[in-house]
Amino acid sequence: MGVVVTDAEVTLADVLSLRLAIAEPLADGARLVLRRRGAGEERQVALGVSGVRTRDASVAVSLAPLDLGPGRWDAYLDQDGVRARIQSVDPGFSLDRLDAYALGRRTLAYRAYRTRNGFLALKIDPAEPVADVRAVWFREGRFEVTGLLAYTGLDDDDQHRHATLALHHSDRGHSDPAATVRVAATVQGVRFHAALSLCDVLDATPDSQGSWEPYLEVDGVDGALPLGARLDDVEGKRRRVHYPRALVDGVPIRPSFTTGDELLLEVGA
Repeated sequence: MGVVVTDAEVTLADVLSLRLAIAEPLADGARLVLRRRGAGEERQVALGVSGVRTRDASVAVSLAPLDLGPGRWDAYLDQDGVRARIQSVDPGFSLDRLDAYALGRRTLAYRAYRTRNGFLALKIDPAEPVADVRAVWFREGRFEVTGLLAYTGLDDDDQHRHATLALHHSDRGHSDPAATVRVAATVQGVRFHAALSLCDVLDATPDSQGSWEPYLEVDGVDGALPLGARLDDVEGKRRRVHYPRALVDGVPIRPSFTTGDELLLEVGA
């Protein structure tokens, strides 16, 4: 069909904005088809067609009215009785755009991206407030973490907010609410930083064995925010992201991620 996406973005208003390079004008009755991968569920949107011969065109589709559920949705162009997947040369990743998009309160997060085979697709995830991790490191006997408060609705300004980093201990998947380490954290606007002593973590760990799940408590935000890493394009971080360990009194302590891309501190691992 000679249609290639050169720029794809989901705007702050959840509108899929596409820039198309086209060899021929789109036909009357042309439709954008979104097909849910693995389920076969479809949504179809009629495209406005000018009939003017042009090398490029713009398409804007409001996603919220389509009632798209979480998952992967592949994009097709259907015209003149022929359906074909839409090719894309836009990788669909800009951390600045994703950060701006994550400032709003949302229940679903939409992202346009290019598949490994070079086609346009949408990734849709549930969106809940989270402390999105950007950097983790050990230095001078401390664990430090920085990141961005996502989907909280807070403004990206210079306001300082009272915040606490709380670590809850779990052993073999069983959480112990009585075992908690707490330390003051710094939050300015939507940026956060927290640091705590690894000696304090080790002293609070029963038998020097188990995991700690970190949460951020921020004034003005309902509920504790888990520390995760979900805004970037790296999935399966437990397999792909590995941090060096620190030895505290001979006991290893290492940051890692759960299968749900939430941060852990593992002691004795």
